[in-house]
Amino acid sequence: MSELQDKYLSLFAYQDGQLFWRVNRGSQLCKGKPAGTPVQNGYTKVRIREMGGSIGAHRIIFCMEHGYLPDYVDHINGNKSDNRIENLRAATKAENCQNAKMPTTNTSGIKNVFWNKLRNKWAVALTVKNARKFFGLFDDIELAELVAQEARNKYHGKFANHGVTA
Repeated sequence: MSELQDKYLSLFAYQDGQLFWRVNRGSQLCKGKPAGTPVQNGYTKVRIREMGGSIGAHRIIFCMEHGYLPDYVDHINGNKSDNRIENLRAATKAENCQNAKMPTTNTSGIKNVFWNKLRNKWAVALTVKNARKFFGLFDDIELAELVAQEARNKYHGKFANHGVTA
């Protein structure tokens, strides 16, 4: 067990994706009460005074279960409020980005597919090893979508996200 894991286990109990205080932390933070506050970006943040600030509940839960805290904790299903341990996995920054939902600025409705005005065709591109990789130009958007899905599966593996809008 790590020192950080010990600290979290002494402060929190975990049940079904939620943290509960194990100790009384003041009039509002009572033993047995839910720990953390949902914030605007979808995460639940937990303030721990003696540790100098707030931390994501998903990071605490991951550390409690696995004994270490990776650089990134990825929500497998993309739902930032779903902190069930089976929905959390260690990730690199690149892997975490690969599992991102489709940006709201996407105009094609298909992740990694965009209209190339110069060629009047659908283009497919995604980031592979920190570089933009192009997979071709297509007259048919359905073919472009298929190529994008295959490219994500090949290069992003288990972190491939085929895109629900963020």
